[in-house]
Amino acid sequence: MEDYAKVYLVVSRVIYWAIAFLLTRKMFKKRSFDFCNRVVSTIHALFAVFLSSKSVQDWSCPVCPLASTSSPLQIKALGVSLGYLIYDLVCCLFDKKIKIDNSVHHLVSIVGIGAGLAYEKCGSEMVAALWITEISSPFLHLRELLKELGYKDTDLNLASDVLFAVIFTLARMCFGPYLCYVTLSSANPVLIKAMALGLQLVSAFWFYKIAKMVKYKFIKRSKAKAN
Repeated sequence: MEDYAKVYLVVSRVIYWAIAFLLTRKMFKKRSFDFCNRVVSTIHALFAVFLSSKSVQDWSCPVCPLASTSSPLQIKALGVSLGYLIYDLVCCLFDKKIKIDNSVHHLVSIVGIGAGLAYEKCGSEMVAALWITEISSPFLHLRELLKELGYKDTDLNLASDVLFAVIFTLARMCFGPYLCYVTLSSANPVLIKAMALGLQLVSAFWFYKIAKMVKYKFIKRSKAKAN
């Protein structure tokens, strides 16, 4: 794909996601900025999982062929998500509290996906990483959406917390390290390898925070029942 076509793909997707956010704000006028942004983020996660699944060339080995030229479907999937990440990073700057770990995750992902689009290499590894990172995202956002809808500290909210933690752990701490290993051991550009390692380190940090969150939720739940 020509460079101008890739630039158009990304820029147009940034605009599309921004429009989606504005429409969501119009639909949910009484809801917060964060609520509307999470609705858009959930839509992106579903699109990302669908597009990355659709672009897999061999389901017997989803990350194969390694270090290969990206297919048109893989480029499209990466372009859609790169546009979203740029949009969401800008949105984070308008949030009441800027989250450093989330911003670092976005920057690592933007640089990594941008490099993948520029090189048009390692498409299989990158859509696999996209699938792994986004498969738990709908449940992450569901947790916060339920809180704003008035379901904080309910069984439904606890179920969404546990479901998110389980899916995140399976995806990022079981399949993630394997994907990181094959990316590092293949003939990929150094920048792609650095992105893979950085993303896995961020995932490990989030896993630690999520484990603490789930432990706190169950302890709080136990104390509430005891009283």
